Amino acid sequence: MVAATVASITLAAAGVTARAVAPFDGSLQRLAEILGALHYLRNVCGANEGQKWRNEMQSLVDAEAPSGERRLRMIASFNRGYRGYQQSYRTCTPTADLVIRRYLEEGSKIAREMTARYAN
Repeated sequence: MVAATVASITLAAAGVTARAVAPFDGSLQRLAEILGALHYLRNVCGANEGQKWRNEMQSLVDAEAPSGERRLRMIASFNRGYRGYQQSYRTCTPTADLVIRRYLEEGSKIAREMTARYAN
């Protein structure tokens, strides 16, 4: 989901300085938050995916190569997604399953829209 999107979007961000904001930063931050939530919830719900969602986030950060404040915002978004559900869910529930499905859909939609809008 993320890898293909990031490769094409990163080209569009060339020249963005550490303090500048790329036009898609809001979408990147939302995607990072979704990845954090999925990293926690998929584990709680027994998906046995290990570090898959954290690795997706790392791929996003590596491809985007943000520095300074942009990097901190991306990481904070991932952590916010993770911690928000960590505080609420200790076991998998039907609601957690619903959240997972919705986040998978939303994350895919964000990735498609970003690719369509910002890919060369």
